[in-house]
Amino acid sequence: MYLIDNMKDLIIVRHAKSSWEHDIIDHQRPLKKRGYNDANLVSKFLNKKGLLIDLVITSDAVRAKSTAKIFILNLNIKNKIVEFNHDLYDFSGSDLLEVIKSCNDSINTLMLFGHNHAITAFVNTFGNKYIDNVPTCGVVIIEFDITKWRDLKPGKTLNHIFPRDLKS
Repeated sequence: MYLIDNMKDLIIVRHAKSSWEHDIIDHQRPLKKRGYNDANLVSKFLNKKGLLIDLVITSDAVRAKSTAKIFILNLNIKNKIVEFNHDLYDFSGSDLLEVIKSCNDSINTLMLFGHNHAITAFVNTFGNKYIDNVPTCGVVIIEFDITKWRDLKPGKTLNHIFPRDLKS
């Protein structure tokens, strides 16, 4: 007899701190030095947790992709399970929600990289702990008692990791 795990886990990450010093469109904004440092700090902390990630989906904005690449490297994630999705370049949250709901049900642990306001709104709608603002490079892990992503309903906030909490 096999036990069926009726849980889906979402690891949602707000991109790291980006730079406003370049005269470029928002989509092309790069990370600041602090962004690179925070992404390394948080992803190396997560690496110690032994996460088994089935799929990574990131916004195709430069700052989100750069953040994701640091996490991918530090978490030893294979590139074949990484997708870039323009729909995650979303600030309201409606596209973010659709990306999650459209995931294949064989994915049990999903990691997403995106943008605020969408991320903070999502974790406060679907998690059970209120977070005033998910900061840049903030990570929130939510567990859902579902077998199909399209049946997404509020779940349990398991953890949140913010760069400021890891700095001494």
